[in-house]
Amino acid sequence: MATPKFNSKSPTIRRILREAQELSSAPSPDYTATPLESDLFEWHFTLRGPPNSVYSDGIYHGRIVLPPSYPLRPPSFRFVTPSGRFEANREICLSISGHHEETWQPAWGVRTALVALRSFMETDPKGQLGGLDTSDAVRRRLANESGAFRCSACGKTNAEIIKECEDAAKEASDEAGPSAEVEIPKDLKMGWRDEMEKPKAASPAAAVSTEAEAVAASVDDAESAELAEGFVQTVPIQRQEVPVDTASLPARPGQTVPQPTRTLPLPDPQAAVVPPLAQAQLHRHSNDGVPLWIDRTIVALAILLIGMIFKVMLGI
Repeated sequence: MATPKFNSKSPTIRRILREAQELSSAPSPDYTATPLESDLFEWHFTLRGPPNSVYSDGIYHGRIVLPPSYPLRPPSFRFVTPSGRFEANREICLSISGHHEETWQPAWGVRTALVALRSFMETDPKGQLGGLDTSDAVRRRLANESGAFRCSACGKTNAEIIKECEDAAKEASDEAGPSAEVEIPKDLKMGWRDEMEKPKAASPAAAVSTEAEAVAASVDDAESAELAEGFVQTVPIQRQEVPVDTASLPARPGQTVPQPTRTLPLPDPQAAVVPPLAQAQLHRHSNDGVPLWIDRTIVALAILLIGMIFKVMLGI
């Protein structure tokens, strides 16, 4: 099968590859997660049940789906192996409140989420979101049966995967020493994705409010569009014009009083073309101010001048 090509310049792809490399170079004996060769946005994880609990003998397998805008939006998890603690094949989201995935912090990663999920297993499920009302005997039985579960995509059983993790972690510990423990954020909670989406679908006003908040947050979320480069642009880059109060601005020196600007009147386009009849009338009106006797005197002088010229020429 040909190796799929990805946009290696995308910040999202670089983040995913960096996390996969970090999990591989610093393995844990209790959990592991790797992306599929055909899809970097789908990971498979395997984790050991928390110690000193009814799940301590269990090895649980599941899927992780990363959104196109990861890490600005949280990944979703689902356990494939029955555990008696979480419902199998039901999506789990991690956030601060457990009900709003927008509170996910980009600084968190897949490793942090896996450690948090493992710690949530040993908490009392009564009254908690996602808790199954199952007896401890059933949970122990499911834990003993979980090691033989085989994922068709991974091609290995849970026991084989964890055995490889133990060997890799032991080898890495001998070379570089024990790795530091992952600290779980105190405010990190879990919730079911379908439960998160119910209030949005049931309340149109809440949906409008959520949309307005998303539009307002998109101004500061230019990084979201950048992280989704090459996949889906979820936040369009918006520009906002901020009105400027000119009265509150100080005047520049020497220009405390605004100077009027000279304006030149534009020529009237209708007066640009004058018909010939109008020109004749204009010329006639321009001569209306000359008296009639002056015209007659000029004519008489012209006749006398012509008569004198003929008299000289004839020698009279």
